[in-house]
Amino acid sequence: MAGIFITLEGIEGSGKSTQARLLADWLQRQGKEVVVLREPGSTAIGERIRDILLTKEFKEMIPITELFLFLASRAQLVEEKIRPQLQKGRCVILDRYIDSTIVYQGYGGGVDIGIIEKMNNIATGGLQPDITFLLDIDIPEGLNKSGFKDRIEEKGVDFHTKVREGYFQLAEKYPERIFIVKVKSDPDSTHKEIKKIFSHKFLI
Repeated sequence: MAGIFITLEGIEGSGKSTQARLLADWLQRQGKEVVVLREPGSTAIGERIRDILLTKEFKEMIPITELFLFLASRAQLVEEKIRPQLQKGRCVILDRYIDSTIVYQGYGGGVDIGIIEKMNNIATGGLQPDITFLLDIDIPEGLNKSGFKDRIEEKGVDFHTKVREGYFQLAEKYPERIFIVKVKSDPDSTHKEIKKIFSHKFLI
């Protein structure tokens, strides 16, 4: 039996890693085997790519370069970890995936979205999430929470506004997969909403 592929999306500071951990803990209490991964990263190659992408040293990096680097990390992660874990029947929770590339390099960076979708398909072999939680938070609040720690967080409010709007458009395009969850001040309240949606979709 194949596992369930879950992705978490959202702008900077939306609490994806916290919600990934809370969801993993809950699923384990339901008797599921769970693996939590992040993008870019979660493989030796991916972590090296992550360092290049996020360091403030490379402010001159253009969106198409970002795209190729994210895709390289993704291709490695899908074949090395995601597919094997799903084939073992485990739940895979991934912090960022294909939607991030569409909204950050596409809506935010101006790369043609049709091209991104084709390249995403090549990098993943067509592997789509079973469910995606889009954690929505106001941009100033999210950026303040993130602390402007990396190059992408520093791109400015206009850029992140385009990213957020891009996420909303994807949610409208894929309503059967992407569920918008408004981030609450208390992470447990946000988690409760995620549990409710997940339980309804997968009848847990």
